[in-house]
Amino acid sequence: MAQVIPESWQVPQRFRQRVGTSAGRQRAMIDAGHLLLILHDVPKVGDDERAPRLFWRAPDGAFKAKESRGDGLPSLKRHVEAFKAAVQELDEKVDRAKQAEEIYQVLRAAAPIARTTRNLHKALQEAREGVDDKDIISLRDAAGEIERSAELVVSDAKNALDYLEAKAAEEQASFAKKTADAQHRLNLLAALFFPITAIGSVLGIELTKGLESQGAWLFWSIVVAALIVGVVVRGSISKS
Repeated sequence: MAQVIPESWQVPQRFRQRVGTSAGRQRAMIDAGHLLLILHDVPKVGDDERAPRLFWRAPDGAFKAKESRGDGLPSLKRHVEAFKAAVQELDEKVDRAKQAEEIYQVLRAAAPIARTTRNLHKALQEAREGVDDKDIISLRDAAGEIERSAELVVSDAKNALDYLEAKAAEEQASFAKKTADAQHRLNLLAALFFPITAIGSVLGIELTKGLESQGAWLFWSIVVAALIVGVVVRGSISKS
């Protein structure tokens, strides 16, 4: 079974007993001047598991990093800088995003990074409380700034999505109003000509009505009466 903590590290046995077959959550272990940092790499979208990054500080102040040769302190600094770069990239994407899909993808990536940076800051604070090291203090402060930046990116992305949603709802409401107004005007026009259309349809039937011998005055009287009825119907619709 693969060891989470490298066999070559001369860490207290208590550390090995507290670490199972997986690294687990981000945290700091301190014992007899030894510091073991169990951190997570920058999360990627779609990854359910977090890649562990281990750093050991011996009582003499020497750092080692798993899967890294030589001094592990620069590797730890690069680890923290990687989160800063990831957050800055997402911040720029939020500023450039114009579509809801673009903002959603930023939010989908930013949320796990924000959680990871929060736990990174917490782990480095635990390390700071157990070890008096200026490098740890600087890294703790840097992680705190990154955590705040990540939270701002998440907040900005959510606000941008809310704005787009409100804008789309406003445009939809405006379109619905225009459609209703057009439908209302069409109803007014139909109401005006409906009576004359109905009377014309009835009188147009090929039946003997007894009106064939009447003069043109009857035709125009019917037209005027139908238009008057249409105006009355149109007025009733306008008031409603």
